[in-house]
Amino acid sequence: MSPWGKRDDMLVHQREPFNAEPPRTALAGYRTTPPDAFYVRNHGPIPGADPATWRLTVDGLVRHRLELSLEDLRERFDEVEVTATLQCAGNRRAGLIDVRDIPGEAPWGPGATATAHWSGVRLADVLTHAGLRPDAAHIAFAAPDVSPLADPPQPYGGSIPTGKALSPEVLLAWAMDGRPLPRIHGAPLRVIVPGWIGARSVKWLTRVTARAEPSGNYFQATAYRVLPADADPGRAGPGDGISLGPIALNCDILSPDDGARLPPGPTRLTGYALAGDDRTVARVDVSLDGGRSWAQADLDAGDEPWMWQHWHTTVNLPEGEVEVTARAWDSTGAVQPESPAHLWNPKGYVNNSWARIHLNTS
Repeated sequence: MSPWGKRDDMLVHQREPFNAEPPRTALAGYRTTPPDAFYVRNHGPIPGADPATWRLTVDGLVRHRLELSLEDLRERFDEVEVTATLQCAGNRRAGLIDVRDIPGEAPWGPGATATAHWSGVRLADVLTHAGLRPDAAHIAFAAPDVSPLADPPQPYGGSIPTGKALSPEVLLAWAMDGRPLPRIHGAPLRVIVPGWIGARSVKWLTRVTARAEPSGNYFQATAYRVLPADADPGRAGPGDGISLGPIALNCDILSPDDGARLPPGPTRLTGYALAGDDRTVARVDVSLDGGRSWAQADLDAGDEPWMWQHWHTTVNLPEGEVEVTARAWDSTGAVQPESPAHLWNPKGYVNNSWARIHLNTS
């Protein structure tokens, strides 16, 4: 078992802070992700907190400033559970790096996405208890993990619009899959923002602040923004580019693995698809000829609206080198774009181009 209870075959992009994803095949066939295969994305050293002395501050544009312990949260508010898929904004960045190098950014594959049962209290209930004021347009989150990516280094933070924060699926979570939240995943308390990029589900939460404007934290104002292709990310400042929020429509192939050698003939393909925010996946198509023709895959219904959907189909593989392509459509009629070349950006975010693997059947 690798550090933090993860699989030995995790692809480790960085050891300090620890950043890693599982091989794609480790996600195949699971509605919820095994804990040892759940990806890890960190921006600074992993903090530790004593649950007995930890406190959550709720302040800003509220009528009553709160200081809450874990016991307070459990006693004052109803416990709820949400099954939700988290996905890193850098998921599938490796496909963009294949188009053009992205210095300083980890080459995440398709494994920076995972699903769990999250338990805790609704953020909306806590904000209502604090007396959220009508001029509070954004809810900001703060954590103690200090990241050197900001200049000067600063603790991690971010925010979401109040409308999303008051949605019943947004949690302050203390448990994952029925067990206490692991430290690597944000214990003692983290935010879960279903349908939005994982960067907004802030771990090791210590403060919730109601604001009139979005958080000024580096990871809200400067990072996690899609810059124009010709921009210099080293010169980008607060407000530049497009701020990332809801997850973009995406899918990938989980089994067989990219580069696998297989006999020609009938072969079962499986994968996942995820629409993000309040959209759903409507269809997944698979092609063996570069998109000249498509066959519709069977799409499993998600157990809950905020989780990925798995798909499967059986194709007849010809002899030789075969490129398998998959694309998803969502409930608005949107479809994934064809090429990562059309999506390239200097931070390597939101590669939701067609999924591709190469198989050898010779």
